[in-house]
Amino acid sequence: MTEASTYTCPMHPEVIKNTPGKCPKCGMDLVPVSNHDAGAHHHHRQEHQHERQPSMQGHAAHEGMKEHGPHGDHGQGGHAHHAGMIDEFKRRFYVVLVLTVPIMALSPMIQHWLNVDWAFAGSGYVLLILSSIVYFYGGSPFLKGLMSEVKSRSLGMMTLVGVAITVAYVYSVAIVFGLEGMDFFWELATLILIMLLGHWIEMQSIMGASKELELLVQLMPSEAHLIDGAQTRDVKTDSLKKDDLILIKPGEKIAADGVIVNGKSYLNESMLTGESKPVEKEKGDQVIAGSINGEGSLEVQVSHSTKDSYLSQVIQLVQDAQNSKSKTQLLADEAAKWLTIIALVAGTATFIVWLALGKDLAFAMERMVTVIVICCPHALGLAVPLVVAHSTAISAKSGLLIKNRTAFENSRKITTLVFDKTGTLTRGEFNVVRYDSLDTKYQKEDILKLAGALEQNSEHPIATGITRKAKELNMSLPPMKDFKSITGKGIKAIIDNQPVMVVSPGYLKENNLQTTVEDSSKAETIVYVIVNNKIAGYVALADEIRPESANAIETLHRQNIKTLLLTGDNKEVAKSVSNSLKMDGFIAEVLPHQKLEKIKELQGKGEFVAMTGDGVNDAPALAQANIGIAVGSGSDIAAETAGIVLVNSNPRDVANLIVFGKATYRKMIQNLIWATGYNVVALPLAAGVLYQAGIMLSPAMGAVLMSVSTVVVAINARLLKV
Repeated sequence: MTEASTYTCPMHPEVIKNTPGKCPKCGMDLVPVSNHDAGAHHHHRQEHQHERQPSMQGHAAHEGMKEHGPHGDHGQGGHAHHAGMIDEFKRRFYVVLVLTVPIMALSPMIQHWLNVDWAFAGSGYVLLILSSIVYFYGGSPFLKGLMSEVKSRSLGMMTLVGVAITVAYVYSVAIVFGLEGMDFFWELATLILIMLLGHWIEMQSIMGASKELELLVQLMPSEAHLIDGAQTRDVKTDSLKKDDLILIKPGEKIAADGVIVNGKSYLNESMLTGESKPVEKEKGDQVIAGSINGEGSLEVQVSHSTKDSYLSQVIQLVQDAQNSKSKTQLLADEAAKWLTIIALVAGTATFIVWLALGKDLAFAMERMVTVIVICCPHALGLAVPLVVAHSTAISAKSGLLIKNRTAFENSRKITTLVFDKTGTLTRGEFNVVRYDSLDTKYQKEDILKLAGALEQNSEHPIATGITRKAKELNMSLPPMKDFKSITGKGIKAIIDNQPVMVVSPGYLKENNLQTTVEDSSKAETIVYVIVNNKIAGYVALADEIRPESANAIETLHRQNIKTLLLTGDNKEVAKSVSNSLKMDGFIAEVLPHQKLEKIKELQGKGEFVAMTGDGVNDAPALAQANIGIAVGSGSDIAAETAGIVLVNSNPRDVANLIVFGKATYRKMIQNLIWATGYNVVALPLAAGVLYQAGIMLSPAMGAVLMSVSTVVVAINARLLKV
């Protein structure tokens, strides 16, 4: 981190000063940030200014989550900001705790309950001084928050707490200076004490929700080993440029996206793609910044600067998704606003009613303060943001990148999921599925060796599949000469002084060569090996169905979601894949621009359609679908038309995404029900409707219930698992 020359407030990040000191809004100590961080943060803050939460703790939570940037320093700065906020409330809590003991001991009400008399000359003024410290120091965050909310005309939690403690303090001061009644100093002290404790616990929960994003930020190493001629020197990661050559030592994190130019190793990409098994990488393979190198040393040519890296784009996507608001969150914001209004109205009404019923001023005041405190939209302000922050970050670590929050939450509405075939349900490459000899002179393995020997000089997908299979089996391929291509029919060469050919079925027909071999699945491509103009054997290839596909389709069916195959391939292939996976149907021989029309047809029948595709030729269909899911994008995650991007081409991830989307929505609804539901019970009790039955809540107990509800919401959000 560069030397700090600017300072900002943990609670109010829009405050940026050139010198250390106190925040003019809340009085907290300003924390240092680098010039780069301050500028980037300030820009980001302005960009999302309209997205403030209605309640201060929701605002603080959101701001704490916005602090993270694409570089490690920035992420650590955000972490330090939030840690500073926790320390601030912790310090205030302990000061108030120490002062609350003598305040309660000197309180006439407590002495009356204990049947003791600890009063002495001037004890009322000592009580006033101690309580004033508690009010102005311990209550400072709430008072500053009250002023900030009133100024911005966005009344929320801080308004309610600020009003409650001010009413209690002013009334108690008036008692000291002659007003008839009993002071509220002990209730004031315990109320502020519990509110500070609640904030302290709550902020630790918020910090936990933002840690997943911080883990992503920390994946990017701060330094890289730049190879400069014969020398290697350490440089800042963000100074790397395209085509720079860097050294990755064993056990280190990859510092930039790039291509291996020298070396071989296994890389752990689990934090980026969700793939737990280390991936073998060698010369020519691409590597992703943030993945962890195994035991080999690698020389990597940088593909682009750090800010354009896959990891940086992921972090930006997570930030944008956390900062964006879905309909559920907007509903929570609106509910919190109304709850604030209800609290103020109910508190005032409670005060008036009890006075009208003949109760004294102190009793009516206590009921009003309790109602206002217990109705704080504390939990409501956090109900959705905490789930959003947690779900977005942990899904990113599992290879699910959420670009559109509403699309993610709407996954619960999906009735039909349309799959593209190639590269999603299938591997997207020709693989040998069977091979055999048709001549007793040759063994089964000889056929693959002969085919592999000829095909190793070809770049055709079929040739690639055959040579890959021979390599997997560690076959030693015989030498050949006089290699020639037979246009549209196959290839030929001389092996062991014999003419060998690898040809298509069409060649057999043209030359009246008979075979009993049949395409067992109508989805295979068969080539024949001919030696001395006689069929020696065959190799059958197919675009293999991924082993995870069947499980994914089964999971979706359990979720009552219909699955359709939409492909440009022929009907026989589409039918074979659809039937083997037990899908609900298929639409074949469709050109990319026609896929959009098929999606429209399904929507016209009342289906809520999700479409999976590669984000390129499927772009129109992805845009038309209710939810567009781009799959297999690898390091190219700029699938603008898709609301969700899956890093891997694994169909299981599609099923997991929908199940996780439903679980996320359930958590939000659970939190909203709890955050609003407890008020239905607590508000009447606070107002004193069961006063005749001897059941009544004190302001401190109201604060306890309100704080507990917030902690319940925070814990519930943390229980969400992908």
